Amino acid sequence: MSGGEAVTGPDGVPRCPWALSTAEYVTYHDEEWGRPVHGDDALFERLSLEAFQSGLSWITILRRRPGFRAAFAGFSIARVAAFGDEDRERLLADAGIIRNRAKIDATLANARELAGWDPGELDALIWSHAPDPATRPVPKSLADVAAVTPESTALSKALKRRGLRFVGPTTAHALMQACGLVDDHLAGCAARRA
Repeated sequence: MSGGEAVTGPDGVPRCPWALSTAEYVTYHDEEWGRPVHGDDALFERLSLEAFQSGLSWITILRRRPGFRAAFAGFSIARVAAFGDEDRERLLADAGIIRNRAKIDATLANARELAGWDPGELDALIWSHAPDPATRPVPKSLADVAAVTPESTALSKALKRRGLRFVGPTTAHALMQACGLVDDHLAGCAARRA
Protein backbone atom coordinates (compact mmCIF):
# COMPACT_ATOMS: atom_id res chain seq x y z
CA MET A 1 0.00 0.00 0.00
CA SER A 2 1.08 3.53 -0.49
CA GLY A 3 -0.54 6.72 0.54
CA GLY A 4 -1.22 9.19 3.21
CA GLU A 5 -1.79 9.66 6.84
CA ALA A 6 -5.05 9.81 8.78
CA VAL A 7 -7.44 12.35 7.24
CA THR A 8 -10.10 14.37 9.01
CA GLY A 9 -13.47 13.83 7.38
CA PRO A 10 -16.32 16.33 6.91
CA ASP A 11 -17.65 15.31 10.34
CA GLY A 12 -14.37 16.36 12.01
CA VAL A 13 -13.31 12.77 12.81
CA PRO A 14 -9.80 11.67 11.74
CA ARG A 15 -9.82 8.32 9.93
CA CYS A 16 -7.68 6.10 7.76
CA PRO A 17 -7.87 7.68 4.28
CA TRP A 18 -9.44 4.59 2.63
CA ALA A 19 -12.46 4.98 4.89
CA LEU A 20 -13.56 8.32 3.47
CA SER A 21 -14.47 7.29 -0.08
CA THR A 22 -18.00 6.00 0.63
CA ALA A 23 -20.56 6.13 3.44
CA GLU A 24 -20.38 2.33 3.67
CA TYR A 25 -16.64 2.49 4.24
CA VAL A 26 -17.05 5.11 6.98
CA THR A 27 -19.48 2.86 8.85
CA TYR A 28 -17.39 -0.27 8.29
CA HIS A 29 -14.19 1.50 9.38
CA ASP A 30 -15.74 3.09 12.47
CA GLU A 31 -17.83 0.15 13.68
CA GLU A 32 -16.18 -3.07 12.47
CA TRP A 33 -12.73 -3.03 10.89
CA GLY A 34 -10.06 -3.82 13.45
CA ARG A 35 -12.53 -4.70 16.21
CA PRO A 36 -12.02 -8.15 17.78
CA VAL A 37 -14.25 -10.84 16.27
CA HIS A 38 -14.73 -14.17 18.02
CA GLY A 39 -16.87 -17.22 17.37
CA ASP A 40 -16.45 -19.91 14.76
CA ASP A 41 -19.41 -18.85 12.58
CA ALA A 42 -18.46 -15.16 12.74
CA LEU A 43 -14.87 -15.99 11.76
CA PHE A 44 -16.06 -18.36 9.02
CA GLU A 45 -18.07 -15.47 7.58
CA ARG A 46 -15.10 -13.12 7.64
CA LEU A 47 -12.75 -15.74 6.23
CA SER A 48 -15.22 -16.51 3.43
CA LEU A 49 -15.80 -12.84 2.58
CA GLU A 50 -12.07 -12.13 2.52
CA ALA A 51 -11.65 -15.04 0.10
CA PHE A 52 -14.44 -13.71 -2.12
CA GLN A 53 -12.76 -10.28 -2.04
CA SER A 54 -9.55 -11.66 -3.54
CA GLY A 55 -8.99 -9.75 -6.78
CA LEU A 56 -11.89 -7.36 -6.12
CA SER A 57 -12.42 -4.20 -4.12
CA TRP A 58 -13.73 -4.60 -0.58
CA ILE A 59 -16.63 -2.23 -1.31
CA THR A 60 -17.96 -4.80 -3.80
CA ILE A 61 -18.09 -7.40 -1.02
CA LEU A 62 -19.39 -4.97 1.59
CA ARG A 63 -22.30 -3.92 -0.59
CA ARG A 64 -23.19 -7.56 -1.26
CA ARG A 65 -22.76 -8.78 2.30
CA PRO A 66 -26.53 -9.01 2.94
CA GLY A 67 -26.80 -11.17 -0.18
CA PHE A 68 -23.90 -13.33 0.96
CA ARG A 69 -25.47 -13.77 4.38
CA ALA A 70 -28.80 -14.79 2.86
CA ALA A 71 -27.19 -17.12 0.30
CA PHE A 72 -24.90 -18.81 2.83
CA ALA A 73 -27.42 -19.30 5.67
CA GLY A 74 -25.92 -16.57 7.82
CA PHE A 75 -22.56 -18.35 7.50
CA SER A 76 -23.62 -21.04 9.93
CA ILE A 77 -20.88 -23.62 9.49
CA ALA A 78 -23.27 -26.51 10.19
CA ARG A 79 -25.87 -25.28 7.71
CA VAL A 80 -23.40 -24.49 4.92
CA ALA A 81 -21.66 -27.83 5.45
CA ALA A 82 -24.99 -29.52 4.67
CA PHE A 83 -25.39 -27.71 1.33
CA GLY A 84 -25.67 -30.09 -1.60
CA ASP A 85 -25.49 -29.86 -5.39
CA GLU A 86 -28.78 -27.92 -5.63
CA ASP A 87 -27.45 -25.32 -3.21
CA ARG A 88 -24.22 -25.04 -5.20
CA GLU A 89 -26.19 -24.43 -8.40
CA ARG A 90 -28.36 -21.89 -6.57
CA LEU A 91 -25.23 -20.04 -5.42
CA LEU A 92 -23.73 -20.05 -8.92
CA ALA A 93 -26.93 -18.41 -10.19
CA ASP A 94 -27.31 -15.88 -7.33
CA ALA A 95 -26.71 -12.34 -8.62
CA GLY A 96 -26.64 -11.09 -5.01
CA ILE A 97 -23.17 -12.60 -4.45
CA ILE A 98 -19.94 -13.03 -6.40
CA ARG A 99 -20.62 -16.02 -8.64
CA ASN A 100 -17.09 -17.33 -8.80
CA ARG A 101 -17.14 -21.11 -9.00
CA ALA A 102 -13.76 -21.63 -7.30
CA LYS A 103 -14.63 -19.32 -4.40
CA ILE A 104 -18.07 -20.86 -3.92
CA ASP A 105 -16.59 -24.36 -3.99
CA ALA A 106 -13.91 -23.32 -1.49
CA THR A 107 -16.52 -21.86 0.87
CA LEU A 108 -18.56 -25.06 0.75
CA ALA A 109 -15.47 -27.24 1.21
CA ASN A 110 -14.26 -25.08 4.09
CA ALA A 111 -17.63 -25.39 5.85
CA ARG A 112 -17.53 -29.17 5.47
CA GLU A 113 -14.01 -29.26 6.87
CA LEU A 114 -14.85 -26.93 9.77
CA ALA A 115 -17.98 -28.91 10.65
CA GLY A 116 -15.66 -31.66 11.87
CA TRP A 117 -13.70 -29.36 14.18
CA ASP A 118 -14.46 -28.97 17.87
CA PRO A 119 -16.50 -25.92 18.89
CA GLY A 120 -14.17 -22.94 19.33
CA GLU A 121 -11.33 -24.60 17.44
CA LEU A 122 -11.36 -22.17 14.50
CA ASP A 123 -11.48 -19.21 16.88
CA ALA A 124 -8.57 -20.60 18.90
CA LEU A 125 -6.48 -21.40 15.83
CA ILE A 126 -6.95 -17.96 14.27
CA TRP A 127 -6.38 -16.03 17.48
CA SER A 128 -3.27 -18.08 18.32
CA HIS A 129 -1.61 -16.21 15.44
CA ALA A 130 -2.30 -12.72 16.79
CA PRO A 131 1.05 -10.97 17.24
CA ASP A 132 1.99 -9.19 20.43
CA PRO A 133 0.84 -5.58 19.86
CA ALA A 134 4.01 -4.35 21.57
CA THR A 135 6.07 -5.82 18.71
CA ARG A 136 4.14 -3.95 16.01
CA PRO A 137 4.93 -0.31 15.30
CA VAL A 138 1.93 1.97 14.89
CA PRO A 139 1.52 2.68 11.17
CA LYS A 140 1.77 6.39 10.41
CA SER A 141 0.66 6.10 6.78
CA LEU A 142 -0.76 3.49 4.43
CA ALA A 143 2.79 2.88 3.22
CA ASP A 144 3.53 1.43 6.68
CA VAL A 145 0.74 -1.18 6.44
CA ALA A 146 1.92 -4.55 5.14
CA ALA A 147 -0.17 -6.80 2.90
CA VAL A 148 1.54 -9.93 4.26
CA THR A 149 3.31 -10.55 7.56
CA PRO A 150 5.13 -13.51 9.09
CA GLU A 151 2.04 -14.07 11.27
CA SER A 152 -0.35 -14.06 8.32
CA THR A 153 1.93 -16.46 6.46
CA ALA A 154 1.95 -18.77 9.49
CA LEU A 155 -1.85 -18.52 9.83
CA SER A 156 -2.29 -19.29 6.14
CA LYS A 157 -0.08 -22.37 6.44
CA ALA A 158 -1.93 -23.55 9.56
CA LEU A 159 -5.33 -23.17 7.88
CA LYS A 160 -4.13 -24.95 4.74
CA ARG A 161 -2.65 -27.79 6.79
CA ARG A 162 -6.09 -28.23 8.33
CA GLY A 163 -7.67 -28.53 4.88
CA LEU A 164 -9.02 -25.02 4.27
CA ARG A 165 -8.89 -23.40 0.84
CA PHE A 166 -8.55 -19.84 -0.50
CA VAL A 167 -6.63 -18.83 2.61
CA GLY A 168 -3.36 -17.43 1.25
CA PRO A 169 -1.12 -15.11 3.31
CA THR A 170 -2.69 -11.92 1.90
CA THR A 171 -6.21 -13.17 2.63
CA ALA A 172 -5.07 -14.25 6.10
CA HIS A 173 -3.62 -10.80 6.76
CA ALA A 174 -6.80 -9.07 5.59
CA LEU A 175 -8.70 -11.35 7.99
CA MET A 176 -6.31 -10.44 10.81
CA GLN A 177 -6.85 -6.74 10.13
CA ALA A 178 -10.63 -6.99 9.81
CA CYS A 179 -11.07 -9.17 12.90
CA GLY A 180 -8.83 -7.18 15.22
CA LEU A 181 -5.88 -9.55 15.52
CA VAL A 182 -3.79 -6.58 14.44
CA ASP A 183 -4.65 -2.91 14.71
CA ASP A 184 -3.69 -1.33 11.40
CA HIS A 185 -5.66 1.86 11.98
CA LEU A 186 -3.17 4.65 11.37
CA ALA A 187 -1.67 6.87 14.05
CA GLY A 188 -4.10 9.72 14.53
CA CYS A 189 -7.14 7.66 13.43
CA ALA A 190 -10.01 7.94 15.91
CA ALA A 191 -10.71 4.20 15.59
CA ARG A 192 -7.24 3.16 16.73
CA ARG A 193 -7.48 1.26 20.02
CA ALA A 194 -4.45 2.91 21.65
